[in-house]
Amino acid sequence: MKMVNQQHFLKNRKFTTWFYGYLFIAPTILAIIVLYLWPMVQSLYYSFNEVKGFQSPVFVGLDNYERLIQDTEVFGALGNTFLYALLTVPLGIFISLITAVLLNTNIKGKGIVRTLYFLPVVSAPAAVALVWKWIYNNQYGLLNQILGFFGIPGQDWLGNPKLALISIAIVGIWSMVGYNMIILIAGLQDIPRSLYESADIDGAGPVRKFFNITLPMVSPTLFFVSVTTVMGSLQVFDHIYMMLTPESPSFKSTESIVYLFFRYTFQNYNKGYGSTIVIFLLLIILALTFVQMKLQKKWVHYND
Repeated sequence: MKMVNQQHFLKNRKFTTWFYGYLFIAPTILAIIVLYLWPMVQSLYYSFNEVKGFQSPVFVGLDNYERLIQDTEVFGALGNTFLYALLTVPLGIFISLITAVLLNTNIKGKGIVRTLYFLPVVSAPAAVALVWKWIYNNQYGLLNQILGFFGIPGQDWLGNPKLALISIAIVGIWSMVGYNMIILIAGLQDIPRSLYESADIDGAGPVRKFFNITLPMVSPTLFFVSVTTVMGSLQVFDHIYMMLTPESPSFKSTESIVYLFFRYTFQNYNKGYGSTIVIFLLLIILALTFVQMKLQKKWVHYND
């Protein structure tokens, strides 16, 4: 009888644990379904339909995809997006890693420095873009003022088609470093101290310890950061939207694929073609993530 009561107690306890576990994650699952999965399914459906304004969808099969393949505007925006990713991802991850390593050492005031680096992450993208728009202003901006102090002529950072995307990429790197740095610091703090102590006994210097211990041990975190940073860079929108207008001479050299989706969907009210563009981007991100997952076997070291 006692054994039966114990089994009944353990069964109820297990059920209670599972119940509370699902109860706690239910809001997150609900948010993912409502904010991510449902819009994705809806976009896929719209991509096979013509949806103008508030009209009911009219099935057109693959017409939107045939139009997309022949649309030079889409591939121009895609080229701008890839160029932005090439400018921001490698340099952004490199700066994040170096900053994380430096701020993981025993230096004074590292808590304040970490907070300062993280501030762009918690700041509203609109506020960040407006501040940088002022810094880049070709008449009274801070950057040209500093260059003028050293006798260097100022530039039209956002109006020049050759400089606009680079200027926006700098803002993108500045915005991403704080978040990536915090993730990498968490990975660095999981590295056993005994490895560094053994390296000290062997007479290894800081550079050798970095390449032989730090880099391999933090590679799983670095892989996560690289995947999320690539995804984020391919979805760049807010900085371009806030810092440039369609009338700007540099707009065509900076328009991203997400901006094009926004323009067709919310300005031209052509949700069918806009959905086709965003599904096209989704497929590109899935393909790049698949490649990254395959390549990780060559450089990511897990402690299994």
